[in-house]
Amino acid sequence: MPKKSSLLLLFISSFLLLSAQKINFKDGYPNNVNPIGIVKNISDSTLLEIVQRQTFRYFWHYAHPISGLARERDVAVHAVSYWDYINEAWDEPNLSKTIFGGEDCAIGGTGMGILSTIVAVQRGWIGRDTAVKRLIKIADFLYKADCYHGIYPHFMNGTTGKTVPFDRLDDGADIVETSYLLMGFLCAKEYFTRDAITEKYLRKRIDQMWGAANWNWHTKGENKRLYWHWSPRNDFDMNFPVWGYNECLITYILSAASPNHSISRNVYDSTWSGSFGWQNGKSYYGYKLPLGNYDKDRGGPLFFEQYTYMGIDPNELKDDHGTDYAEQTKNHTLINRAYCIENPNHYKGYSARCWGLTAGDSYKGYVAHSPENDKGVIQPTAAISSMPYTPKESMEALKYFYYELGSKIWGPFGFADGFSIHHNWYAKSHLAIDQGPIVVMIENYRSGLIWNLFMKIPDVQNGLKKLGFKSKWIKD
Repeated sequence: MPKKSSLLLLFISSFLLLSAQKINFKDGYPNNVNPIGIVKNISDSTLLEIVQRQTFRYFWHYAHPISGLARERDVAVHAVSYWDYINEAWDEPNLSKTIFGGEDCAIGGTGMGILSTIVAVQRGWIGRDTAVKRLIKIADFLYKADCYHGIYPHFMNGTTGKTVPFDRLDDGADIVETSYLLMGFLCAKEYFTRDAITEKYLRKRIDQMWGAANWNWHTKGENKRLYWHWSPRNDFDMNFPVWGYNECLITYILSAASPNHSISRNVYDSTWSGSFGWQNGKSYYGYKLPLGNYDKDRGGPLFFEQYTYMGIDPNELKDDHGTDYAEQTKNHTLINRAYCIENPNHYKGYSARCWGLTAGDSYKGYVAHSPENDKGVIQPTAAISSMPYTPKESMEALKYFYYELGSKIWGPFGFADGFSIHHNWYAKSHLAIDQGPIVVMIENYRSGLIWNLFMKIPDVQNGLKKLGFKSKWIKD
């Protein structure tokens, strides 16, 4: 007869396996997502669900209690402005006594959290009506919060709705972060289409936000540049155009898609596809890289291929310059992985199973990790959020992170933000902009849910066509 301890272990394992499966609950139930530990001998599908579900907890259980916004991070740092913390990585002194932490919420991260909430409802982790109430809470808070010509700041205080400056000049509108927010809300409008009064109300609020966002304001009336920032105190003094190629393609698509304040094609041609950094065409490790002229950087950090493509399906997406975006997203990922396998800096731990350089916390400061800026730090989100492009390679990495490193990096909100085996450093933090792509991109790999919602939106299709894109989703 088995021992009581063995029976207890069997019961716990069975419960964890069941809790990881998709369960179709009635609306309004359940509303709590319980964390689980490392579960062995499970299918790939179950493992993907466990990782998605646990990562989603960051947005559901760690959201700001007053606004519902996604907190930027769950481990506070010292910073008067966020650059104080970032610049620690470059040995700049930081004696800030101001705490950047639980009150500081991310507008772009909130958009990613909204997308994750749609996934959670679809998979039965939370109730539909409860999710709608949370989204209404966010939308109503933003209705009264700081907003500049319909554009929101990068960071916002989750209690007061006041802008939290990213920098001395960056203390107002951030058109890129707002594009991630509205990508999430526009998907929510497509998903929550029932006649329930709450869903009608949510759709109304989303329409108000979408209609008010004045993308064209960020051209300064020049009709040739799109500027990232505007401030009521500093105007356009940041003077930072949204050059390509990077994570900001979604900003141009939504700027062109706007029903009331759209930009012209000339702005896209002058600032994005006309910029020095846009086109590449070279090969690295045998993979051609169409875009991203950052030669030593081999395309740059992997979030370039994840943020926009949470909503934009790169498959069969081409532009009138001849760019194949399926090739771009896949090959950039394979180049990043091949660089980690080559490991020219000889960092301990890098391998075909342990790869992925992107932006996130490092053992000192916040770093946009990439081949040219390689500090021996792996962000789990880099490989995992590439699942739609490199499913075999990404699954190998996910299993390594979960089974081999799980005791060091797996917790109640999923994987820690980063780690360095070489430096024996394992982050305790989680960041909204690294959590969100894990949930969403695994789902796009599994079901295409978010792509299906976003790519069918008429305004989005109009924006794509205006910029010269062709897609299987657009019917001529």
